[in-house]
Amino acid sequence: MVSLSPGVLLIADPFLKDPNFARTVILLCEHQTNKGSFGFVLNKRFDQHLHDLVPDILIPGIPVYYGGPVQIDTIHFIHQQPELIKGGFEIQSGIYWGGEFNQVVKMINAGKLDPNKIRFFIGYSGWSSGQLENELNEKSWILSEINKALVFDEKDENVWRQALKNLGSNFAIMANFPIDPLLN
Repeated sequence: MVSLSPGVLLIADPFLKDPNFARTVILLCEHQTNKGSFGFVLNKRFDQHLHDLVPDILIPGIPVYYGGPVQIDTIHFIHQQPELIKGGFEIQSGIYWGGEFNQVVKMINAGKLDPNKIRFFIGYSGWSSGQLENELNEKSWILSEINKALVFDEKDENVWRQALKNLGSNFAIMANFPIDPLLN
C-alpha cells in the first residue's frame, strides 16, 4: 500500500472540483506529518516559457508548468541529472528537486542539459500539517507510486488519465469519467 512520502504521486479524484487541482497529478516532494507537505502539479502547462520568465535563458521554448497556487512568483525544478546539477535533494530514486539554479541557467544556454530530464514549475502546491491527510480521508486524492515516464516523458494532456490507467482496471475506468456526472 502506498503512503504519503516524497516521490508519491497524488492523482486528483475525477470529481475534485477545485480549479487548481481538477484532473491533476502532483509529485509529492516533501511530507512531514507535523509540518506539512509540498509538491508540483505535473500536467498543467503554464502559458509562458522559461526564457519569458528568466531573462538570462537564451534558449526559447522550454516549457514551464504550473506547480500550484502557492508562491507563483517562484520557479522550481525537478531533474534526473545530479551529475550535472549540484545541490539537489533526491526525492525518489533518480529524481531530484532543486539545485544550483545559476548552474542550470549556464548549462541550458550551453546546451548541456537534456530537456527530457528536467522540468520547471512556477509556484508549488502546499498543505499545512494534517491538511493533506484530511483531503485523503475526503477521497480528494488517489495515491500512486512514482512513474518516471509520467513525470518527465508523458504529454501533459495524458498524464492524469495514464496515471489512473497505471493503477489497474478498477481505476482505468475512472479515466473516462466526465468532469460533471450530471452531464453524462
